[in-house]
Amino acid sequence: MHPDTEIKYIDDTVGYGVFAKKMIPAGSITYVKDSLEIEISPTDFAKHSQVMQDTIEKYSYIDQNGYRIISWDFAKYVNHCCNCNSMSTGYGFEIALRDIYPGEQITDEYGLFNVKQDIKLICDQPHCRKNLREDDLDTYYQDWDGKVKKALGKFNEVNQPLKPFIDPNTAEELATYFNSPDQYKSVYTLKYIETNHVTVGQ
Repeated sequence: MHPDTEIKYIDDTVGYGVFAKKMIPAGSITYVKDSLEIEISPTDFAKHSQVMQDTIEKYSYIDQNGYRIISWDFAKYVNHCCNCNSMSTGYGFEIALRDIYPGEQITDEYGLFNVKQDIKLICDQPHCRKNLREDDLDTYYQDWDGKVKKALGKFNEVNQPLKPFIDPNTAEELATYFNSPDQYKSVYTLKYIETNHVTVGQ
């Protein structure tokens, strides 16, 4: 998680959230999936008790390979907002879509997390979708790609304290995009597709 952040208790309904301690400019990496993240395969998930499964579901997201990812730091406390200020990219990190000011809560788009069922949202935005749906990624990915591309346009203009944590393959993909914008890696690549028990990364 970006170093200029902290965790704060919000209320009994929402629980905790992550807030900016200093201004985080648009284009900044706010979170990166690194080698310390906990990865739980579908097979291992099924071996856990119901109580543990519920806890894992609460604090994880499902990646394009069907693995549940739990952040080792407080990134797992980042909450959803239908007008989020940070968003997952196809490059293994989240990026600030706009300037995030000191004291502002960092929020992201849970629709990119391969939810398995409808989830009622706690969101105070005027255009809140009310529920997360399994097909949100199919419905909104083009709009989300537009927002990510705009933020990536500022990537090389701002300080990037989390850039060293990007793995070499991803860094190469990112460099390819900056050199050839038509090589953009869509957020749709985050979609988990399961066919006849075979996991396919699109």
